[in-house]
Amino acid sequence: MSAALIIRPIAAADFDQVWPIIEGVVQAQETYAYDPDMDRDTAWTLWVELPRATFVAEQDGQILGTYYIKANAAGPGDHVCNCGYMTAPAARGKGVASQLCAHSLNVARELGFSAMQFNSVVATNTVAVALWQKHGFEIVGTLPKAYRHARHGLVDCYVMFRSLLD
Repeated sequence: MSAALIIRPIAAADFDQVWPIIEGVVQAQETYAYDPDMDRDTAWTLWVELPRATFVAEQDGQILGTYYIKANAAGPGDHVCNCGYMTAPAARGKGVASQLCAHSLNVARELGFSAMQFNSVVATNTVAVALWQKHGFEIVGTLPKAYRHARHGLVDCYVMFRSLLD
């Protein structure tokens, strides 16, 4: 029987397991607008150093997923947060991303954010779009042909938003 999924703040030692997750997602060029040639140090900076907080989902000593949370904008826009989520290939379809999202909504409230916005959800990532909608996010805008998908060419992206005040 597997242990429960634990979501906790990232530790430096966790990045040995997190980096291959990030590297695989980025190189696939299907969901994140990061340079596919990104190196480990750049990934560390973008995923761990720059955000307000970064978390990992761990089960039986294995990192199955990760997310960061940060203000979406500065100054008068800093009450809205943004998150990025990635899961290990073996964990996809097993509820890890859903648990990460639920956790991030709670953390966002604890940090004093009043809304969460995803700036660019690739429209062909239908699993993620449906998951975010399940967690109360709405598509509030479409960015036509804003992403160069490795297999589908130019595809739309969605701006998705959810209030945290309800």
